[in-house]
Amino acid sequence: MTTVRRTPAGATRTCPHCRAVILQSMTSCPSCKKHLRFAPGADALLPTASPLRVEASIRHPDNAEALEYAVVVTITNERGEEIVRQLVGVGALQPGELRTFTCAVEVFASGE
Repeated sequence: MTTVRRTPAGATRTCPHCRAVILQSMTSCPSCKKHLRFAPGADALLPTASPLRVEASIRHPDNAEALEYAVVVTITNERGEEIVRQLVGVGALQPGELRTFTCAVEVFASGE
């Protein structure tokens, strides 16, 4: 008989490969996509829904100075209180360059 140890929904851990904070229930890291553990008879945890996906591009005009950018993600609760605010990345656009940014929210069943 195999005993499956369940963790509380939302429990987190650190990916040993990229050091991202991920859900403890993950069998592969959504950030670096590396395998974390073998779970007999279980596939990698796949999203049950993706209620939000936004993609946008910025093209720098050829006739202007370099532009700098910062990508910031903020999560708030139902009362509008900030739970997390994280700087995801920074960079610069030189004249004529293009950057595309994608933000997605993936929802997973907790398995409880």
